[in-house]
Amino acid sequence: MIDKTRTENLRPGWKPGQSGNPSGRPKGSRNRVTLVALAAMEEGADAIARKVVDLAKEGDISAARLVLERLVPPAKERPIFLSLPDTGSADGIAEAQQAILQAVAAGDILPGEAATLAGIVEARRKALETQELEARISALETRPK
Repeated sequence: MIDKTRTENLRPGWKPGQSGNPSGRPKGSRNRVTLVALAAMEEGADAIARKVVDLAKEGDISAARLVLERLVPPAKERPIFLSLPDTGSADGIAEAQQAILQAVAAGDILPGEAATLAGIVEARRKALETQELEARISALETRPK
């Protein structure tokens, strides 16, 4: 009996499975350590940025890379100007795939860009195939028996 009372006294004021803070942590609240770190960074941010820029001007390649990465982030996608034939038929889709392949071979587009374009053309082929199958099924269903 004494052991049970001791363990009950060690538990917080809520029961197992019950939250001690039912409303939860307030949105946007931060830990004290995060707040201290942010305050320290704000104090020295200008000085650090100036020092990095100065190092980059003096020829430090790492500093220059850091500055350039922040000023001009790497482009993830770029516009592609590639003339493709009409993809309204199976022949047009085959010609479009051939045009993509030739553009990669000529160096006009990158292989990753070609894969994206080929995926788009493939989606068009599947849509066209679905339309043709639907038309065939409709024709068979409306045919007199």
